[in-house]
Amino acid sequence: MPARIHSVGAAVIVGVVVLTGGCSSDSENQPQGQAPVPRTEYRNAEYMIEGQRIKLADGLSETDTSPGSASRIVTRYFGNELTTDLNDDGRKDVVFLLTQQRGGSGTFFYAVAALNTEAGYRGSDGYPLGDRIAPQTTVMSRNPRHKNVVVVNYGDRRPDEPMTAQPSVGKSVYLKLDADTVRWGIVVPSFEGESR
Repeated sequence: MPARIHSVGAAVIVGVVVLTGGCSSDSENQPQGQAPVPRTEYRNAEYMIEGQRIKLADGLSETDTSPGSASRIVTRYFGNELTTDLNDDGRKDVVFLLTQQRGGSGTFFYAVAALNTEAGYRGSDGYPLGDRIAPQTTVMSRNPRHKNVVVVNYGDRRPDEPMTAQPSVGKSVYLKLDADTVRWGIVVPSFEGESR
């Protein structure tokens, strides 16, 4: 009788080892050191563009310019993403560019941020960069006096050039997000503080 109990116990132990081995072999098949798939809920957040609330759905919003109008305002995710912690809460936020077309020939670019909160992503206001610019990079400021300052680099035209000219003038804007109001403030590159 004791031998029978011992063999049942051994079978249970073998079963646990097999199950554990199966789980561990599954995890071994996963690529090691690969970053998790990035979350993209910020492409469904709401942003404030030119005083109007824009709710994206998978990075796109289409609204009428006015009730019954055939003309549409199309706001679209463009890219140039920067992932960083903008408010020192330990969560990764996202800065990126949106474009907006309002029925004419213009394509207006805006820098926006999505704060990663416990309740989900909270969209910022859009900082206007210009019409038909040539976006380049979005990076953190290298100035040691700048804390959580984002630099958006892009090409633009000279004031005397027509909109048909290719953007050839390099520009940079230094921005800092107010986490409470979710609005951008302009930072002067050679100055320690910020101005709005």
